[in-house]
Amino acid sequence: MTDATASSDAKSDPAARIPRFRRVLLKVSGEALMGDEAYGIDLPTADRIAKEIASAAKEGTQICLVIGGGNIFRGLSAAARGMERASADYMGMLATVMNALAMQNALENLGCETRVLSAIPMMTVCEPYIRRRAIRHMEKGRIVIFAAGTGNPYFTTDTAAALRAAEMGCDALLKGTGVDGVYSADPKLDPKATRYDRLDYQEVLAKDLRVMDASAVSLMRDNGIPIVVFSIREREGLAKILTGDGVCTIIGAVGGEKGR
Repeated sequence: MTDATASSDAKSDPAARIPRFRRVLLKVSGEALMGDEAYGIDLPTADRIAKEIASAAKEGTQICLVIGGGNIFRGLSAAARGMERASADYMGMLATVMNALAMQNALENLGCETRVLSAIPMMTVCEPYIRRRAIRHMEKGRIVIFAAGTGNPYFTTDTAAALRAAEMGCDALLKGTGVDGVYSADPKLDPKATRYDRLDYQEVLAKDLRVMDASAVSLMRDNGIPIVVFSIREREGLAKILTGDGVCTIIGAVGGEKGR
């Protein structure tokens, strides 16, 4: 069989296109929305990411999102400059709401039904976070965007993503970053840095790899939910991950290994 024939068969066979995960949480950093800008939201970049999310949803994957706020305001760095930490973190949570609304707009322009659920009640712009309501939205095929972190200071959006992934019963937590996985060092600074294909949760903690904060990794370990780290900058990167073809680092076990 030629490569062209194999490719044609894969396209014609619906089973070959079934996503490997039924329900996922996609964590996107606020910086990913900046594109090549210095700060804020680059709308063409937001639109590109939205198209990939919409495409994955149309293939049958239930998707929820957590978006960071670092492109607008980063609480921890503000606290380091002298601002009171709790106030700085609340400002960071409000930044995530702005990003969530921007992503909602991009998705709805593509015809996707979405809901923004905020851990900090703000009824005039979005729904309050209620676990059973969020699950029901996804069961109806809506894309759910979780905003305002956990609603508490001193917790990162990584921890919020892990918490929501566990609450929603997700099959995986997908973390979209600027690089195609977890490396032994920063590949932008160290050309000798090597990429890991697979890691155990404990390895991430022991080696202090900092792909996510320790509380987020521990929460995923305790709930047996794998973390898949991939590049959100790569075109069709999300689709490739969902069909098992993308370049990534898998932390924990997936599919049958997870025992779901």
